[in-house]
Amino acid sequence: MTIRDLVKVIQQDIAAGAGGLEPQAAADRLMKLTALLGNINDEIRSANAHYAIVLLRYLDADEAASRAKIRAETSPEYQRRQEARDTKELAQEMIRALKYYMRSVEEEMRLTR
Repeated sequence: MTIRDLVKVIQQDIAAGAGGLEPQAAADRLMKLTALLGNINDEIRSANAHYAIVLLRYLDADEAASRAKIRAETSPEYQRRQEARDTKELAQEMIRALKYYMRSVEEEMRLTR
């Protein structure tokens, strides 16, 4: 399973349990997502390096910088780079949502005591 697949599974779990996600399940998913952020950052670094090689190849072909950039952005390396960045953004948003959910559950529990 890829990192993207793991994030997607957590996203589906959260969506499926949105109405009644248990606090412990939310905490588990929060911990998994937080742990995956390091792996996602590694993937972004690697994807950026591969994309830079493609871009340099087009620039070395004596193309105008703007045309070289457009050509490079049609490459699989660029797509990989964008997917990695989108995965990070999704993971960060889910982390924020889970933190908010856990705070609201904690506040609700505090008020019912």
